[in-house]
Amino acid sequence: MAAFDTSAPLLPEILSLHGKWKDSKPALVCEEQVVSWHQFEDNTNRIANALIETGISRGAMVGVVMSNGIAMVEVLVGIMKSGACSVPINLSVSDEALEAMLNDADISALFCTTDQQTRLQPYLKSHPDVLTVSDTALAAFSKDADTNLPAPGLTGDDPLNVIYSSGTTGMPKGILHVHQGRRDWAYDLAIALRYHSAAKTLFTIGLYSNISWVGMLCTLLSGGTMVIAPKFDAHDVLQTIQDRGITHFAMVPIQYQRLMEVPGQADFDLSSIEAVMSCGSPLHATLKETLFKRLGPKAVIELFGLTEGVITTLDPEDAEGRMASVGKPLIGTDIKIIGDDDREVPPGQSGEIVGCGRIVMPGYLNRPDATIEATWTDETGKGWLRTGDIGQLDDQGYLYIVDRKKDMILSGGQNIYPQDIEAVLIKHEAVNDVAVIGIPSERWGETPLAIVVPEAGSNLDSVALANWANALLGRQQRISGVTLTDALPRNPNGKILKRELRKIYGGN
Repeated sequence: MAAFDTSAPLLPEILSLHGKWKDSKPALVCEEQVVSWHQFEDNTNRIANALIETGISRGAMVGVVMSNGIAMVEVLVGIMKSGACSVPINLSVSDEALEAMLNDADISALFCTTDQQTRLQPYLKSHPDVLTVSDTALAAFSKDADTNLPAPGLTGDDPLNVIYSSGTTGMPKGILHVHQGRRDWAYDLAIALRYHSAAKTLFTIGLYSNISWVGMLCTLLSGGTMVIAPKFDAHDVLQTIQDRGITHFAMVPIQYQRLMEVPGQADFDLSSIEAVMSCGSPLHATLKETLFKRLGPKAVIELFGLTEGVITTLDPEDAEGRMASVGKPLIGTDIKIIGDDDREVPPGQSGEIVGCGRIVMPGYLNRPDATIEATWTDETGKGWLRTGDIGQLDDQGYLYIVDRKKDMILSGGQNIYPQDIEAVLIKHEAVNDVAVIGIPSERWGETPLAIVVPEAGSNLDSVALANWANALLGRQQRISGVTLTDALPRNPNGKILKRELRKIYGGN
C-alpha cells in the first residue's frame, strides 16, 4: 500500500494551493490594479515556466532591479517557482555597486523596470549573454508558457534568494537564504506579527528590502492581500490605511515619525490596524508611546533583526514598563550576550548579541571568510551568528539594544554608546532627528559629536543644546559640540549611514 505524502510543502506549493482555493480573492493591489489569487497563480507559473524554457531553473541566479509594483511581486514569486534564486537589488545603491552585486551573484537573467534600464546599459553591454526582461516585455515573455506549477525538483536546501546587506558599516555582502529557511522564517514571523488570511498589508518600502520580504512572505503564506505603494508619502499612507482597511504594515521609525507629523493626522480613521512592525533602527520610547496611543495598545510590535536571521520582537502586551526593550527571541531562535573575551555575560551586562536557530542563513554568498568572521562557537562546538550589535538582557530575559558595535566610541579608554546620547538629545522639543559619532580628539582619542536636524520653524542654538544635553549626560558621555544639518543620510530601510557622517565630519 502506498504511503501518505506527509512532507512539508515549500513556499511554491503553498502559494499554488492558495491559487486553487482562494481563487477570486485579491492577492495583489497597486493603485487601481487588482490581481486575484487565481490570476497570481497563473501569472507566476507562466514566468516560472518561461524561465525554465530558456534554461534558467534550479540553482541559477536571477537579478531583479525593479521599482515597487505588481510586476515585481510576480517576478519574485515566478523566479521562486522556477527553482532559480532571486537577487533583488536596492535601487538606491550607486551604479558601480549595482554592477558589483550583479557580478558577485553571477546572474544568468535580469528583470528590470523601465525606469532602471538606462543605468543598466553599461552592465548589459559587458554581459550580452544575460537574458534581460523589462516590465513592459514581461507579458510577451511569458504569455505562451504553461500555467501549471512547474516541478524543478526543489529541496529545502536550494537557494531561494540573496539579499545584499545595506552596507551601513562597510561593503555589502550577499546574504543567502534557502527554501526551507525562508518558509520557516515566514511561519515564525507570521505568528509573531499576527498575520492571518484576512490581512491587508501595506508596502511602502522597496520590495528588494528584507523588511518588505517580512510582510510579503507573511501575507502570501497566510493567503492575505498585498497593497503596494509605488513610494512612501506620509499623507497618502494615512489615506490608504483609511480607504483600504489596512490591517498590517512594516515601517522604520523615521516613517512612523513622519506619519505622526502629518497635519490633521488625528482625523484619519486608522481603526482597521491590527498589528504593525517597527524595525531597521531603535524606536525611541517617546515615539513608541505616541504610536501606542494613536494606533492602539496592542498594535505596535518592535522587531530587532538581521537579514542574516536573528530576530526578537516585543509583544505589545509586554511593553508596559519596558518601552526601550526589543523583546525576546522569535520562536525557535536563541540569543546570548558575549563580552570582549567571547564569554557569555550575566544579565545587566552589555556585550555583543549572538543568535542561532532554524532561520539563520547558511552563509554569505561567495564569502566563506565573511561567514567564518560572523560565527561565534560556543563550548559545545555549536556555531552562533555574530550580530555586531551591542545589547544586554534584563533579569527577565528582555533584550535592550545598546548600540551598533562598529559605531561605539572609545574615549579615554571608556566605551561610549552613541544611542545613549541620542536618546537624551531626541527628547529636546526642538530636535527632530539626531545622530552621534566619534571624532578624533588629541586628549581622549575620540569624543562624541552630535549632528542634529532641528524641528521646522525652531530657532535652535547649537551651543545651548550642547550645554542642555551635557547637563543630563554622564561625565564620560558629554558631547564636544552640536552641528546642525537639514537631514541625516539614511539608507532606504531608515538606518542612519554613520560612515557617511564620519566622512563628512572627520570621524574615525
